[in-house]
Amino acid sequence: MSTQAAFSAALFDTDLPCPDGLCSVNGADPASRFAVYRNNVQSSLINALADSYPVVMQLVGDEFFRAMAGIFVQSHPPHSPLMSDYGRELADFISEFEPAACVPYLADIARLERLRTQAYHAADVLPLSQERIAAVFADADALNELRIGLHPSLHLLDSNFAVVDIWAAHQHDATLAGIDLNHAQHALILRNGLEVEVFAVELGASQFIRQLKAGLSLTQALESAEAFDLSQTLALLISRQVITHFHPKVSS
Repeated sequence: MSTQAAFSAALFDTDLPCPDGLCSVNGADPASRFAVYRNNVQSSLINALADSYPVVMQLVGDEFFRAMAGIFVQSHPPHSPLMSDYGRELADFISEFEPAACVPYLADIARLERLRTQAYHAADVLPLSQERIAAVFADADALNELRIGLHPSLHLLDSNFAVVDIWAAHQHDATLAGIDLNHAQHALILRNGLEVEVFAVELGASQFIRQLKAGLSLTQALESAEAFDLSQTLALLISRQVITHFHPKVSS
């Protein structure tokens, strides 16, 4: 193992000793200095997770969250210089983390919060104007083959739990009173301007939008989805400015 690899491994595994070859210019004990540095690195990553997953932390409490995050950090070193990228695997980790099993919706809340982060940092793409969209939709002959391009910030999450209601409750008074936690919800996450928004949509609407994202035509997406309110769904996509282009290109 190279010196760099040994140093990196020891940063995240507290059972490993201080790497060989380290020295201190002021004569301080290298092992002691390394221990301080390792603690600072891990603390910074735990803080980054707390910033990225505030509702997860609210649901389990600060002490539990930081203990869980500390275990996660030791087995998941960062692979990107961007702190906003760190913690992509946290939801999957939570789903296998036995002490969190008593909060069965916790992993999906983590997935929702990760998608919100991805939406916030997604590329900027100009939406089509409502007038342009209305003109295209008015051409019945073009609709069968029409493919709708959606903003890269748009994401979907299908959950067996009331993830949208749980997340929304923790934006205000942080109470789950009155929420049917086991009510399956389908979340639509998107960035409208600079604000990331979260909506609960019908199962059919989620299926329809997912098929549009996959490149299916409007007709194909409709045929592959369960019954839903198409007008309401399109109105939501248009009002939130996430329709960015059409395929094939439709003449004005």
